[in-house]
This record gives sequence, C-alpha cells and structure tokens, in this order.
Amino acid sequence: MASADKIQFFNRYSGKVETEEVYGEGFLRWTYGNPLGKASLHTLVKRSAFSKWYGRKMNAPASKKKVLPFIQKYGLKAEEFADDPKTFKNFNQFFYRKLKPGARPVAKDQKTAVFPADGRHLGIQHLSEIDGLFVKGHYFDLVKLIKDDQLAKRFADGSMLLSRLCPVDYHRFHFPVDGVASETRQIRGHLYSVNPIALKKNIHIFTQNKRAFCQIDSKEFGLVLMFEIGATCVGSFEYTYKPGQVSKGEEKGFFKFGGSSTITLFEKNRIRLDDDLISNSKQNRELYARMGDHLGTAW
Repeated sequence: MASADKIQFFNRYSGKVETEEVYGEGFLRWTYGNPLGKASLHTLVKRSAFSKWYGRKMNAPASKKKVLPFIQKYGLKAEEFADDPKTFKNFNQFFYRKLKPGARPVAKDQKTAVFPADGRHLGIQHLSEIDGLFVKGHYFDLVKLIKDDQLAKRFADGSMLLSRLCPVDYHRFHFPVDGVASETRQIRGHLYSVNPIALKKNIHIFTQNKRAFCQIDSKEFGLVLMFEIGATCVGSFEYTYKPGQVSKGEEKGFFKFGGSSTITLFEKNRIRLDDDLISNSKQNRELYARMGDHLGTAW
C-alpha cells in the first residue's frame, strides 16, 4: 500500500495505480484500529457465529434489494453475468454468481499458469527472501499455514501467490494449472478480515483463519498447493470439483458472502512469476488481474 490511509493497487488492464473503494471500510478501521473495536474483534467478529449470522442476512429474501444498488455503486459489468441480476433471490446468490462462457479467457499455453481468481494479487518468487508482507519484519509461517512439516519443508523456498478477493469481485475460484487434484483438507480457525487494513496489524491472520487446501500434481509445475482462506462474513466455501484430473481454468468452488483469499504455492524453481506481479509486490502493492490471465511460466 502506498499510504497509511488508502489501499492502492496496480491495475494490469489500465496500466495505472488505482485506489480501492473498500466495502465496509468504516467498520474495518474501527474494528482493527479502535480499542473498543479491537475488543469486539476478539469477543465477536472473529468468531464463526458472527459470520453465520451475517450469512443468514445475506440469504434472506429482503437482501435482494441490495443487488442492483451494489452493481451500480461499484460499476460491475452485469453483461458478464450468466444470469439476469433481477433473477437473484437474495444477495448471496448474486455474490457467488456465475459468468457467461468466455467472460474470463484462459491462457492456453501448457507452460503458462493462470490467476485462480479475480482480485488483487501479491507474488513472491522466493519465499526464503520475503522481507515482510504489508509490514517489515512480519514473516509468513508456512508450517503454521499448512500444518504439515514435510510439505512446509518442500515449499520453504518456493513461490507464492496471494490472491485477495474483495466483495465487489467475482467469487468463484479456479485451478491455476492442469494436473491431478487431491481431495480438500480442512483446517479449523478463526474468521478475521483479510483486508490490508487488518493484515497490517497482523499478517498471521492467514495462518489463524479457517482454511482448506488441495494438492495438484502437475506435469509442468510439479506439486502445487492451492488454499482457500475464510474471512469475516465468509463462514463457508463450497467446492464444485471432483478429485482427479483437472484442467487449468476449471472451477474449483466458490466463496459465500464477504471478501476472502486464495494462496497458491509452487515448489522452488518451477515457475517464473510475471514481471508486473513481482515488481509491484516488491513495493507491497497488489496487482489487479482476473481469473484465467497469465500468472507465470514454467521454468
């Protein structure tokens, strides 16, 4: 982020640094910056009951009235949606909407990996060289993330993509490479926000939140781990894939209401991440890119 007050990112498509309009920004800043807010964070907000309560609100028929104003306020492209916005029965149904075929072209080259989701992305070429994410001196703990010492050692000097989905984004996530996917492994945890406002206070949110991951055995990229990270108001993520052979760009599942993240890990020297991703990440500035777009190339 370029300043303490604004969340800025580089838009790959406009070629410009842009400022994020944060959904629920006032609540986030109060929760993670105000003493009373911090107290509510630990007693209520991080707990699954809070997200389940909010999820029920977003599933209620009355939430349907929020759909069209939300589309208009954030400039979403309704022409991309697979369904007419007026047909959604509640806000959550709109939130995990599908897109029309071809709305997210998938880079075809076999040696190309693609972004697994629409969102704002940080890329680390060598995890052993991380100089702090969001805040200097805050380091990413793979052992705590994966809960598997052997896998953590295998990826210790690998590459990482951290993809943050905002409430305004398309909320289905897809496989970044071709390969054979395992079943999903669930890891219990809290539901802190994954917005940079929160991450600047505690980068360990990723290793504390509820999460799940699968392994993808890829001919071109070796073993790849793909995580889904829960967050405040994202009490659940659902899977639509079946373990076995999967194709790059194939849908893996979707998040219900709220912003959340995916993390993709590659083994050492198996991928060369794109230059614009690396250059912006070195400035702790996220890159906006859409699912299916070029992420990196196999070595």
